[in-house]
Amino acid sequence: MVALVMVLLCLLLGLPSALADERVVNSKHDLSTFGPGPIRAIDEGRVCIFCHVPHNASPAAPLWNRHNPTTHYRIYDSRTTDARIDQPGAASKLCLSCHDGSIALGLTLHRPPTDPILMTHPYIPSGPANLTNDLSDDHPIGLRYDRALSNRDPQIRPPELVDHRIKLGRRGELECAACHDPHNNELGNFLRITERQGALCITCHAMDGWRRSAHALSPRSVPVTATNGEALPYRSMADNACRSCHLPHSAPRRDQLLYDRPSQLCLNCHDGIGGRDILRVINQRSGHRINRLFEHPRPPERRLRLSRTVECTDCHNPHAAAANVLRGPLPVAGQGTLIPPAMRKVPGITLAGLPVPEARLYYEVCFRCHADQPVIVPDRIVRQRDSGGNVRRQFLPTAASAHPVAFASRRTGEVPSLLPQYRTRLLISCQDCHNDPDAIGVGGTQVNGPHGSRFDYLLAARYETRDFTSESPQAYALCYRCHDRNSILANESFPHHQTHIARGRSPCSACHAPHGVSGGSAQHAHLINFDISIVGGERFYVDTGRFRGSCTLTCHGVRHVNFTYEP
Repeated sequence: MVALVMVLLCLLLGLPSALADERVVNSKHDLSTFGPGPIRAIDEGRVCIFCHVPHNASPAAPLWNRHNPTTHYRIYDSRTTDARIDQPGAASKLCLSCHDGSIALGLTLHRPPTDPILMTHPYIPSGPANLTNDLSDDHPIGLRYDRALSNRDPQIRPPELVDHRIKLGRRGELECAACHDPHNNELGNFLRITERQGALCITCHAMDGWRRSAHALSPRSVPVTATNGEALPYRSMADNACRSCHLPHSAPRRDQLLYDRPSQLCLNCHDGIGGRDILRVINQRSGHRINRLFEHPRPPERRLRLSRTVECTDCHNPHAAAANVLRGPLPVAGQGTLIPPAMRKVPGITLAGLPVPEARLYYEVCFRCHADQPVIVPDRIVRQRDSGGNVRRQFLPTAASAHPVAFASRRTGEVPSLLPQYRTRLLISCQDCHNDPDAIGVGGTQVNGPHGSRFDYLLAARYETRDFTSESPQAYALCYRCHDRNSILANESFPHHQTHIARGRSPCSACHAPHGVSGGSAQHAHLINFDISIVGGERFYVDTGRFRGSCTLTCHGVRHVNFTYEP
């Protein structure tokens, strides 16, 4: 008898066949006495009656049998959204008539309010299915998904390219039914498209670079600690895809629907257990300190010049970052070394100071903080010709001299101390000097990149800058990675090197700047730019030819006036 009633009701509702309801039977939407879950009727054997009725129905939907909620909802808001999000539309309120928990499950239009269908739970219990009146932690609904939105946000596909299984409204409204089919639970959670490998999400969200990213291909499992105890549907990160970081409903972190704050979310996996150990590295003596408490009001991809609030996403795009497999130097292209795979699809600032949405060269990412609006490094050396922390100016082709980061050295023949492997390298990258001392790129086993270092200034090796430092292979290990110590102490490039750094115990940094120097080429050749805390007086240097020059300055209490040197 029950089956006959179900078939008749389907015909009355205009459904194609009884199969549509058969997919509801024994699903979570089967609230009849014979339903499979703990939420079910006491003495009502009909399945469709909780939503549909053949007579005296509401015009809100075909043969609708429920009261619509009059709730005012707290709606989703995010620093990344370009959509105008309003209150849920009429189509979503059909779902919310149960799922906001404000209307009794057995309160239907075909029965008087004083005689609702008796249920094991009068209202939908607290839990994932009860969205409450706070929808700010749920995927946004009540918005127009149209070409104007996709034009504003390049990460949104044009509506005409969206899979036909996603059901938008007549005017492009995105409501609950866009992703959920209440009559079909074949895929779980009444989804229209599977969540596996992010298929549902990337139907609308165009994540450039995602399919080749390390996260999309990772066979690792996601630690339970990273998801606040949330059980993920699949074993591997590759299969869980977007769900590894995002929760479409009741997300703990409302902005972007994350399990945790962005950088903390990364560190929940990148702790040496779930992935590469970044957590250990950033807690060293110096590094890019991750601020886990406060975030910039705009996401990194929307701000090309950053602040002291450092987030992992300032240098890494989690939807495009790929595994770093290079053990040697980064490849060179044009005016610099290319970014490594882990920094794909990240904005940058060019050598000319222009913002670009996708950096191509390594230093373009660094320039976002260390260029025209620099983040001042604590305890930095103040020099004779000081750029105020603007590293971009120090590497311009017009600079008097510079390490070959943005252009090849113009005086390679005047640097006899270079080790053989560096004599043929036209360019180096920021990472050659600023790196974890145990990174793969410097012969270790840890991940590459300037995450942290046990040495000052985020350096890959020790580099003493204090006056009266005793010379040793350890004290200037950074310099000796490229420059032959024996050559330096033998005075092959400057006849007084040994006198200065060994006998006089002056550090390399007293005379040489580590990046580059703007100004006159004769006065600042060979990276000469004096540390004013060590070198006093007039501080005047002149390059008078190959391995020749003169100095006028005061150092260690000794005044030099036109002190000349030659081979």
